[in-house]
Amino acid sequence: MKKQLIMEKALELFAQQGFEATSVQQITDYCGISKGAFYLSFKSKDELILALIDHFMMQFTSDADYVVINTKDEEKLFHAFYYSTFHSFQKHSDFAKILMKEQTQSFNKELIIKMQSYDRLFEKTILSMIERLYGKDVEQTKYDLVYCIKGFISTYLHLLLLQNAPLDLNLLAQSLEEKTHLLARHSTIPFISQEMIQVVQQPMYEEVTMEQILEFMEQKINEIEESIEKESLVLLKQHLLEPTLSPAIVKGLLENIRIHPHCKWIAYLLRNHFKF
Repeated sequence: MKKQLIMEKALELFAQQGFEATSVQQITDYCGISKGAFYLSFKSKDELILALIDHFMMQFTSDADYVVINTKDEEKLFHAFYYSTFHSFQKHSDFAKILMKEQTQSFNKELIIKMQSYDRLFEKTILSMIERLYGKDVEQTKYDLVYCIKGFISTYLHLLLLQNAPLDLNLLAQSLEEKTHLLARHSTIPFISQEMIQVVQQPMYEEVTMEQILEFMEQKINEIEESIEKESLVLLKQHLLEPTLSPAIVKGLLENIRIHPHCKWIAYLLRNHFKF
């Protein structure tokens, strides 16, 4: 609970002052705790910042992936994807604004690598949609489409977050869905090849191992209070160690934990592990 309090209060200060101008002393004063209590939760301000980035990006990445996997009507796929993406940023607008601003100014290597890792996962989700909807028709241009879609999102996020313009998310999703279909159907000159992608994306994102998933699950089991989400986590951990549950039960347990903000990332990792 204290760790969560520090993250919430620090986020308010970061939104007002930025990362660099906010000190640990200011954070502890704002939280009403001692520096010793702060350092029991975080080794440094940088570790706190990275924890906030993880918290936001894990939710954003897992939400986007969930929408793509669970939208069965292909005609609604891109609309659902765009709507979910902008809704997530709108819901966490304070931190999204900080992140957009700080990324352009940061020389912190760890922060840059972390953001690149999440970016690769987001690209993987976008590519899966493109291949699912257009198949071989866009085999030569699919990587260009990935970057065009990311460009749409980045451009319109500035309107949503930085210009304070009132946006109808449903209309925005419809508009970008139309633009995406036009590009996919009429683009004929590729620029980004698979070879270029492999160069640009070095170092590649490392796949999470089962041991890492188990470690992460154990951490969350110890952190969260008694609840249906905690019971579901325990059952999923047991199943990961010794598979005994049917796919239907596993999917139900994943749905139980997915709605918990601190378990979304585990649900994402397990969906990929079980190939759901």
